[in-house]
Amino acid sequence: MIPMGLQGALWRKFRKHMHWLTELEIFAMIFAAAIHDYEHTGTTNNFHIQTRSDSAILYNDRSVLENHHVSAAYHLLQDDEEMNILSNLSKDDWREFRALVIEMVLATDMSCHFQQIKAMKNALQQPEGIDKPKALSLLLHTADISHPAKTWDLHHRWTMCLLEEFFRQGDKEAELGLPFSPLCDRKSTMVAQSQIGFIDFIVEPTFTVLTDMAEKIVTPLIDEASHSGMSGFRRSSLNSISLSEVKRSSVKTTESEGSASLNCSILTGDFKCFKTTWTEVVQQNREKWKAQASKDAEEKAKKEAEENVYQGTDEKEGDEQDGKPGEDVTEAKTENSKEPNHGESKSADSSKNPVNGTWQSGMSKHEPYQGKNAPRTDKKMYLHHTVGEEKQHVQNGELKEDNKLDRKDKFSVGDESKKTDGHVECKLSSEHKTQCQCEKN
Repeated sequence: MIPMGLQGALWRKFRKHMHWLTELEIFAMIFAAAIHDYEHTGTTNNFHIQTRSDSAILYNDRSVLENHHVSAAYHLLQDDEEMNILSNLSKDDWREFRALVIEMVLATDMSCHFQQIKAMKNALQQPEGIDKPKALSLLLHTADISHPAKTWDLHHRWTMCLLEEFFRQGDKEAELGLPFSPLCDRKSTMVAQSQIGFIDFIVEPTFTVLTDMAEKIVTPLIDEASHSGMSGFRRSSLNSISLSEVKRSSVKTTESEGSASLNCSILTGDFKCFKTTWTEVVQQNREKWKAQASKDAEEKAKKEAEENVYQGTDEKEGDEQDGKPGEDVTEAKTENSKEPNHGESKSADSSKNPVNGTWQSGMSKHEPYQGKNAPRTDKKMYLHHTVGEEKQHVQNGELKEDNKLDRKDKFSVGDESKKTDGHVECKLSSEHKTQCQCEKN
């Protein structure tokens, strides 16, 4: 039986070791949590930077919102004495308190996340103790992103609220002609997939590091307290306490400074129960998001299939409509071919080219159609153009003897080409008959 005086001394020593945080540090942590999003604009730091907002200019594009949260909160305290809950702190306590608050709130900037996790992992590998401001910063940051570790109804509600905030920023970005920030396009963002990635790459690793950090901090305190001789204090109790006992013991606050309060402190250090609880909840939420993602994928595939069907129908209707003008053009050209053409004679075996459902004469099949008056450079086009000019002179009654001689020379050229170009021979023969008929008339 430990004398009452010795028991009191041991208890005071135990409290000194069990309470790793001072009252000022606990107060700073609660205050930082309360103000960490004060006067949030509903937009991201990157949006402030891209739009060159006053806050971005003031804080030089670095943790714009987080700096504003702290600054605005302190302005609120400083401008109204009745609201200044820090007025009774000493100068040293005020400076320590402010330094802790600034570090914790700035650590909620997600751009610092991976660096923060990496630094804490390295610290856990060192034999030295954990730096208090760093530990408090990780604790607040984890709480800030902890909604996937809550029950589904609460987690889902938080998710929808946050995404609506992102979508409204995306609407502003669209109005300003800015590219969409991640998760801000309400038309293309896949909610379920985004939450699965958030849990896998952000939330779960953060909670794992936080659990390891808490164990490293508290375990030595428990070991030291157990060596102090406190009756009934055993480290093995950490692995044998149920969650119901934790809840039941947490309400025992009116008993004397004895086993009840001591038992409550031990119970709150049940790391196994803590890790099991958040792991199970996170896993359940992840599975629900996976089921939702599968459902979304099926609906997306069905919608795309329907759109492809509609698109194919529209293209078919468009092709049918495009075919009607081609038929009209064909009929028009057929009517034109029946009318006599005094300017040109048609070659019986002229090559043809398809344009709008018809074939145009005087062109190679592989040449693009260039219009009726397009320049032609091959030999048969030159000869055809020359004969056409002479026909025009005959019709105007202006053909002279020297032109007749020139025409004979040109026909001789045609004769020389008979051996190599049967097409030219046929064409010139047709033209010659036409000229003779014109002279007789």
